[in-house]
Amino acid sequence: QVQLVESGGGLVQAGGSLRLSCAASVRTFSYYFMGWFRQAPGKEREFVAGITRGGGSTYYADSVKGRFTITRNDAKNTVYLQMSSLKPEDTDAYYCAAAALRPNTWNAAEFNYWGQGTQVTVSS
Repeated sequence: QVQLVESGGGLVQAGGSLRLSCAASVRTFSYYFMGWFRQAPGKEREFVAGITRGGGSTYYADSVKGRFTITRNDAKNTVYLQMSSLKPEDTDAYYCAAAALRPNTWNAAEFNYWGQGTQVTVSS
């Protein structure tokens, strides 16, 4: 079992920055592919960013490319999402997720474990 706990959400003005953290309670954290997703009420969970084992490759949704950066620190069992130049449309609940197998399309269905989410609100 993998338990994931997100932190770092909050209220920020448009153009500002936030860093989300996701701490994993598993000894084999480095084994997992990690992703960040976001979801608005009544909408499907949307892929934001993903990172492979060892951090060798990263993937981003078009809507956040150039503004968000995903990184991981395997020694701390933590994955991060640095968000810059935030826009009101980035307002959502953000979720951290772990996949045991390499995701093909980085779809939410390919991830095995999820955190409880952290709210990000960007004011205009």
